[in-house]
Amino acid sequence: MGVSLGLIGGGGSILTVPILVYLFNVNAELSTAYSLFIVGLTSLFGSFTHMRMGNIHWRTAIVFGIPAIISVYITRHFIVPAIPDPIANFGSFQLGKDMGILILFAAIMVLASYSMIKKGKPKAFSTEEEIKYNYPLILVEGLIVGLVTGLVGAGGGFLIIPALVVLAKLPMKQAVGTSLIIIASKSLLGFLGDLGRGQAIDWSFLLVFSAIAVGGIFLGAFLSKKISGEKLKPAFGWFVLIMGIYIIVKTLI
Repeated sequence: MGVSLGLIGGGGSILTVPILVYLFNVNAELSTAYSLFIVGLTSLFGSFTHMRMGNIHWRTAIVFGIPAIISVYITRHFIVPAIPDPIANFGSFQLGKDMGILILFAAIMVLASYSMIKKGKPKAFSTEEEIKYNYPLILVEGLIVGLVTGLVGAGGGFLIIPALVVLAKLPMKQAVGTSLIIIASKSLLGFLGDLGRGQAIDWSFLLVFSAIAVGGIFLGAFLSKKISGEKLKPAFGWFVLIMGIYIIVKTLI
């Protein structure tokens, strides 16, 4: 997960929940909480390089980040615990809470894979151009990103970066750097929503996993100097698409 995040600049966090669920047998709800911490910490370390290069537009990070942070905290502290288990019954088929979370997560993976597979980028704007915020749309986008992050534990970079380019008119490099600081802040503060409701956390496992992921980011950043992340991104997108379909099939069947 860390290597992919460092290598292609985004999308790696989408692998965290499947790794936790299928390799370490963590239940789906707890894995989304762990994912918030892991994604937040790795994104924070990943943002340091962009800070040194001046690729973070702090005003935009605050304008976009505040509604996202509020939304993800409310989602983790109030909405996720309120989801019934089972969610619904369809005859002999019972849709459990963990099953519902995994299906929703897989659907997000499919959407994220499309953004990685498609060619071309959102239109980027020059740094000299004055940034004019579309506040209503930024507020709505921030709330949606926070809700998605809170429900499935993914960073949501595939939603944030296009929004920063289109709505805040940031150049692509600044959009990537700014998205990392937004992801870090909303994920780590969203994790506090789980702590606030007394979620049991295996800190030794979580810190070791996070440390390995952070190491992977630096390895991925080193490899990115030798390998084009943009060329690898579509292949990674297809992998994420196949994983998303696999999770849906495995969960339902």
